[in-house]
Amino acid sequence: MAITTAASRLGTSAFSDFSPVELRINASSADIANVITAVYRQVLGNDYLMKSERLTAAESLLANGNITVQEFVRQVAKSELYKAKFLYPNFQSRVIELNYKHLLGRAPYDEAEIIYHLDLYQNQGYEADIDSYIDSEEYQANFGENIVPYYRGFATQSGQKTVGFTRMFQLYRGYANSDRSQLAGSSPRLAGDLGRNAASAVVGPSGGNNGFAYRASAKGGTPTSTFGSAQSPQSGRLYRVEVAAISQPGYPSVRRVNKAVIIPYEELSSHMQRVQRQGGKIASITPL
Repeated sequence: MAITTAASRLGTSAFSDFSPVELRINASSADIANVITAVYRQVLGNDYLMKSERLTAAESLLANGNITVQEFVRQVAKSELYKAKFLYPNFQSRVIELNYKHLLGRAPYDEAEIIYHLDLYQNQGYEADIDSYIDSEEYQANFGENIVPYYRGFATQSGQKTVGFTRMFQLYRGYANSDRSQLAGSSPRLAGDLGRNAASAVVGPSGGNNGFAYRASAKGGTPTSTFGSAQSPQSGRLYRVEVAAISQPGYPSVRRVNKAVIIPYEELSSHMQRVQRQGGKIASITPL
């Protein structure tokens, strides 16, 4: 069953009929290889893995039945390979977002979760922080010892907050996308929404939305000038309008830009019509 009627447009079709990968008793060598591949794909955020980077010792322990999938996940997450890809290059709040995504299959729900892991990392270190995800009741209830973590944030389920669904779209950028190949770089994706305790916008993954995926500006700055009339609004109400995919005059048709403007209530309708004529989309309208 499709996660949503817009699954194909939002890039979640791959998860509509998804079956978790599990290491079963008497698994064949092919089954074990499939589990190992699934762990690398999930924990490393779909990043490319060279043969020389593989954790061969940990793979052998799993293949011989000496460790569980849960312990293999732990070894990958604590490895220098994982640290080099995600810990060292990123802001700590971004690392926490990725840990939630990679190890628990969801996005952080609120700022309290970020603060908890910031304190844990500061006081007890990186390995203790990783253990807190993998040894949690949440991990055990959803994955146990032998199921590979997966993106469960797209599914409605017991214990899953609704806000987690929209937040996942800020972290998940498409089935073929890597967590190290996104335009936003090392910056956190949810810091603003979590700090304001606000819902996150559903942003289509890369390759969706007819080839265009709206992203807010890296700085998240709000314009200081109005669009159109500079006179004071009659109603006294101002709105911040974020627009995506406008074709700028003088550029090739493939050129697309994002912009945010502040306009009075009286000009909302005319502005939206103007955006439609330019082939753009209204990403959000927020009262100030």
